[in-house]
Amino acid sequence: MSVVIRPLLMKDAGAAAEVHLAAFPGFFLSFLGARFLRELYRAIVSDEESIAFVAVDEERVVGLVAGAASGGFYRRAARRRWLRFGLASMTALLRKPSIVRRLLRALYAPPQTFSAGAVLMSLAVDPRVQRTGAGKLLTRAFIESARQRGVAAVVLTTDRIGNDAVNAFYRAQGFSIVDSYVTPEGRAMNEYILYIEQLDDQSTDSTGHS
Repeated sequence: MSVVIRPLLMKDAGAAAEVHLAAFPGFFLSFLGARFLRELYRAIVSDEESIAFVAVDEERVVGLVAGAASGGFYRRAARRRWLRFGLASMTALLRKPSIVRRLLRALYAPPQTFSAGAVLMSLAVDPRVQRTGAGKLLTRAFIESARQRGVAAVVLTTDRIGNDAVNAFYRAQGFSIVDSYVTPEGRAMNEYILYIEQLDDQSTDSTGHS
């Protein structure tokens, strides 16, 4: 299998939602449904700070990475697309009305990382094509785009418990844990940071060039 990495486009929103659902079953955003996720990825494409790529295998989207060069994406998206998000989440809200507070908090007061830098919000690979290197290629594309924008670091959060493979993956890509905390829903999280200059220095050292 040979994947091609390219920018996430508006036409990819539906495929991105499908990959997200396959990669993150049982997660809150997945519970909100494919329609909500399509709106989310459309919002990412439209955002001026977005950094987003897809992995494509013979025209089929099999992975994605999405985030922003700075914080504040969810607030911007909620302000600009509140009606679209509301309509897209209606089915989930009717199934479980108690999630409304969590949805509002996710859009208007999302957890903030304690570190400054580009925020990697989502990295998803279709389970059928995992272990093909797509995740690493997507992560590297995100980091390189952040570097080109003059961003000093990339930060992300992921579950601390029952998530050993993902935590090991990020450490292997050069990320280091800078904080651990528990969300209001009781999720134990790790916050990671990667300093791009340090990664560049390591690459230079490994090649023997100055």
